[in-house]
Amino acid sequence: MTPLRTLLFLLLPALAASTSLFATELEPIAPIEAPFPMPQLQRPVFPDRVVDITAHGAVPGGEVKNTAAFAAAIAACAEAGGGRVLVPAGRWLTGPIHLRSNIELHLAAEAEIIFSDRFEDYLPVVLVRVGGVELYNYSPFIYARDCTNVAITGSGRLNGNAEAWFDWKHKETKEIFQLEPRGIPVEERIFGTPEAAIRPNFVVFFNCTNVLWEGFTIGSGANWTLHPVYCENVIIRRVNVLTDGPNNDGIDPDSCRNVLIEHCVFDTGDDCVVLKSGYDHDGWRVGRPTENVVMRWCSSRRGHGGLVIGSEMSGSVRNVYMHDCEFEGTDRALRIKSRRGRGGVVENVWVERLRVRDMQHEVAILNMDYTADRNTAVNPHAPLFRNIHLRDITADGAPIAVRITGLEDSPIEHVTFTDLDLRTTRGVIARHARKLTFTDVNFTVSTGPVFEFDDVTDVTVDGAPYPAEAP
Repeated sequence: MTPLRTLLFLLLPALAASTSLFATELEPIAPIEAPFPMPQLQRPVFPDRVVDITAHGAVPGGEVKNTAAFAAAIAACAEAGGGRVLVPAGRWLTGPIHLRSNIELHLAAEAEIIFSDRFEDYLPVVLVRVGGVELYNYSPFIYARDCTNVAITGSGRLNGNAEAWFDWKHKETKEIFQLEPRGIPVEERIFGTPEAAIRPNFVVFFNCTNVLWEGFTIGSGANWTLHPVYCENVIIRRVNVLTDGPNNDGIDPDSCRNVLIEHCVFDTGDDCVVLKSGYDHDGWRVGRPTENVVMRWCSSRRGHGGLVIGSEMSGSVRNVYMHDCEFEGTDRALRIKSRRGRGGVVENVWVERLRVRDMQHEVAILNMDYTADRNTAVNPHAPLFRNIHLRDITADGAPIAVRITGLEDSPIEHVTFTDLDLRTTRGVIARHARKLTFTDVNFTVSTGPVFEFDDVTDVTVDGAPYPAEAP
């Protein structure tokens, strides 16, 4: 980490514990109001039982590896019927932690779990989803599979200590993106070697129900940070995500249903919150969308996007509502990205009451020509973006207000902009789109026209067709 990021990583938990912004875990969760059917999510309830890791041989100080002690404490708690596995104040070095049903891993104030940087500690391999593809790889640093009622809570810290993994970014195998097109069964997709160089994600809960992540600070992972896969009823709240390093996304809900993300703070080396649903052929095979996601009262000071959808979205993403968030210095506030070959649908997205400043690129971008991924299989499947609504957004500073880039045979359609006040260098740049509506919008641009359109039809500005029809 940079010195400033290290200082933030150390100070944020103390600030969280001492200010009303970061209340205790017993703080009620406000009712969820969304423009689509969404259950009122509640924290999972755990038995009133506490198992301290020190009772199973854990030694503080950050030098003795406590992998066996964590495993023994979790097993003892689970076999007794579940409850809280307590990590007391101190620095605790460990290899991977595997949770079980009815287990709450609780980080006390001033507790810091530091993960081993020895690659072989993360073997044997486990089932994960990497870049939208199912395979067996090194264990995530914290892993749960097929669990019900499982949580990580408390105001302590999770320190991935992952710089040893960073160089793998430049030599990771591209073979994984051809596994499904070649017909390789999932059970034969075995990796977990330095030669394959697939970095593990930090926290992965795989096919779990009733998930809670609350109160802690997390950073310095090898890859994506918080990654729920095939999970249902997920609450992520008051988590501080401070990351440096390649692909250090903040939160990646992946083919998940009923997700609440609130009161989180992001300072990330990649996307802050990014919704996924599988990569090309493997995403179509699984066929599970990410749906019913509410993100509220979050903020960021760095990241590629505040809320991002894609680019691995072949299983589709629908019913997404972000409101009352603040972003400063991120690349964009809203970013929806895909490309030909993905297929899948992004639909029913509502974004409102955002306050943003100093965006590095666009305030919002809807892009079907995402070119960062050069591994995609060649196929004709075009994605579809539709029914996207932005309302009550103010922005002070960005090179571009809005960029919309569809495909000639799959134009982005039915996008509405209401009550916007954006001060940017350029205005709205759109290509291959239809059914755009602008109502009560104020674009203050310093260069060029407010609207730059190419192959854009059925545009309405304040109730009138644009461009205005000749009298």
